[in-house]
Amino acid sequence: MKNTLKKLMPFALTGVISGATVFGASHYFTKENNGEDFEYFTKASKNSAFVGMGSAVGDDFVKASKMTVPAVVTIKNYQDRSAQRMPDQDMFDFFFGNPFGGNQQRQQQQTPKNMPSGLGSGVIISPDGYIISNNHVVAGANKLEVVLSNKKSYIATLVGTDPNTDISLLKIEEKGLPYLNFANSDMVEVGQWVLAVGNPLGLNSTVTAGIVSAKGRSIDILSQQSRTPIESFIQTDAAINPGNSGGALVNVNGDLIGINTAIQSKTGYYEGYGFAVPSNLARKIVEDIKKFGLVQRGFLGIGSLDLSNDMAVADYNTKKKANLKVGDGVYVTETTPNSGAEDAGIRPGDIVTKIDGTNIGSFADLSFAIGSRRPGDKVTVTYTRNGKPNTVTVTLKDQKGGTSSRSKEDLTVSEKIGSEFEPLSDRVKTDYGLESGVLAKNVAEGGEMDKIGVVDNFIVMEINGKPVNSQKDVEKILNGYKGNVQVKYVDSYGRITTRGFKMP
Repeated sequence: MKNTLKKLMPFALTGVISGATVFGASHYFTKENNGEDFEYFTKASKNSAFVGMGSAVGDDFVKASKMTVPAVVTIKNYQDRSAQRMPDQDMFDFFFGNPFGGNQQRQQQQTPKNMPSGLGSGVIISPDGYIISNNHVVAGANKLEVVLSNKKSYIATLVGTDPNTDISLLKIEEKGLPYLNFANSDMVEVGQWVLAVGNPLGLNSTVTAGIVSAKGRSIDILSQQSRTPIESFIQTDAAINPGNSGGALVNVNGDLIGINTAIQSKTGYYEGYGFAVPSNLARKIVEDIKKFGLVQRGFLGIGSLDLSNDMAVADYNTKKKANLKVGDGVYVTETTPNSGAEDAGIRPGDIVTKIDGTNIGSFADLSFAIGSRRPGDKVTVTYTRNGKPNTVTVTLKDQKGGTSSRSKEDLTVSEKIGSEFEPLSDRVKTDYGLESGVLAKNVAEGGEMDKIGVVDNFIVMEINGKPVNSQKDVEKILNGYKGNVQVKYVDSYGRITTRGFKMP
């Protein structure tokens, strides 16, 4: 991870300390669908994201601030002080920085008792206590405290997270809370006034103003916590600092258009560029977590090359001895077997130019257009082949090739704990002096195995005191199991560690 961070430093992408996201598809949360009242998701006008710049002065900022501040909270992340510093702690530092100011090089020491390991922000999105924030704000927490703008404090329940979009959903037990409406982020215009509201540098309820500088930005920050990130940020020049992550980006009506997530900086503090997850994307994630317990994500099923990225195109041409031209669109390098793209006849060499009539100029555009859909959804894909345009309908599938929604109960053991396993070779058993064990493979960022320090190619010797020699052994022990899981594993240096987690 430290090597990864060094590579990123020339770009100096630093996450801010409190980020939240909310998004679209309001028809999934209606009384007709599940008998619950989610009316607060749909009150904002679909055109309310845009307000003319001429009206966005003085009183408008005051009005928006008064509406927003009571709905933005502080989130305190408490972690196990007795636990060994884990590899993912570097990512925690990368996103969070130092919320208290001063030297950003956090000392390698235990956090004082009763002090949070990190501070962030969140946005109340319903009167009954649902709060949206960033995944990196809540990462690694064994306790999450929410403090309202009136200083009232609650212990929050973590409902769910999505590292792909850096979204998390929390819940506190209260009624009649102030909350924010979601605006349609597709209506956001470059140049319109916006306010960023959060708790930067430990300063509660801070409001800054700026404009939307750009849309559809990808800064390759979420790839550090997800293998399939979705990045299509709203860029703003409203001042954002560590502590703002998870806070609100609103228009002058006080409607939520984004969740502040990251900054671009050489120092770790504001230098002119902030990035927010669009409300339409964030809202879809929230709805999935509330309805299914996990995010339903559809995949097109292609390997791709962003033709708008001149460096990527040049590298591809060198490696493949090709002669691709820089421009708009996404070049298909391969199709996944049994995917929606393959079924629809899309082939390597095609260039995707539109999804449902919306222009696809870059990979960020494509990941947003597809990543905000669910398995089973149909999309119209326009692509060029040999210079000629073609249009097909593609049915999106999940990574397992399914087209149906899934709940937590439908997940396999490997999906629940975030790792697959392979048998050990006789040579590895001999080298480590082991009678049993399996190799961890495809360890998911933020999964239960990742949280306890297991990475790819670590050897898991025992689970719940029982030796394991295959994937089936792991599944037999944990299938249908509820409660604490004990994992005994060997790292790459031969050190044996025993740690645990609660079965999801």
